[in-house]
Amino acid sequence: MSTIELKRTGQKMPLVGFGLWKVTKSSCADTVYNAIKEGYRLLDGAGDYGNEKEAGEGVKRAIDDGLVKREDLFITSKLWNTFHAKEHVEQLSRKQLALWGIDYFDLFLIHFPVSLEYVDPAHRYPPEWWGDDKKVHLSNVSIQETWTALEKLVDEGLAKNIGISNFQAQTILDILRYARYEPQVLQIELHPYLSQEALVNFSKTHNIAVTALLAHDAVTQAATAHQKAPAQVLLRWATQRGIAVIPKSNTHERLAENLQSTDFTLTDAEIKAINGLNINLRLNDPAEIDPRIAIFA
Repeated sequence: MSTIELKRTGQKMPLVGFGLWKVTKSSCADTVYNAIKEGYRLLDGAGDYGNEKEAGEGVKRAIDDGLVKREDLFITSKLWNTFHAKEHVEQLSRKQLALWGIDYFDLFLIHFPVSLEYVDPAHRYPPEWWGDDKKVHLSNVSIQETWTALEKLVDEGLAKNIGISNFQAQTILDILRYARYEPQVLQIELHPYLSQEALVNFSKTHNIAVTALLAHDAVTQAATAHQKAPAQVLLRWATQRGIAVIPKSNTHERLAENLQSTDFTLTDAEIKAINGLNINLRLNDPAEIDPRIAIFA
């Protein structure tokens, strides 16, 4: 299996993983189990996805059945915006670990560079973007406070690696000024209509591995040339440039297909043609929820 070696720990992160975003809660345990059975070793979750308990059940079943050991898996999760305060970071990481039924995360990310008012998990979990009044309530917690709290998770053995999601270069540079442990991974939306080449190159310069949330649009010419599905071409467009990918699927056929996306090589011309589709189109932009959190402006 192709991997990326993370700078600080030397841990190897699989180049192709399985994403849990929007995976149906009722079938999540079976889907995760089948993904592991198919050969996936990277599982990408988040508190906000609302299916970590079910994902953990799939992991436990796979371990109990002897398919894998815990150390064979690379499990990622993310801290939601309402839990950025230093007194809440460890509390929520432990809650999420308990939902998964594991002792540590291989990677724990700040989901967005946006801090929202705290919502007690006993009241509502996951809390999403809104308060009870269906309005967004911002908080003044700094990224530095949150990052420092994440570093303590590393010290306590709750997370092997820490990183960021949906951050831009300016905020990353700020973290690098004060970090004891530099971000190991940046997870971003990336697809042919949002290629983010400058941010990818910036991250590589700073030895930050990039993980891509991909949107699967048809790239028929390259797919025909390589006798591959369009989704496989898009995955290869990322992985061939050293970017890890975490596609999701609820079907067994697509699970297997996605995993078989590193056994061919796109030409330079094909990669250039796909890059040329870029129109800076974002499919996941908090500005559409509230203009005050236009983090990509």
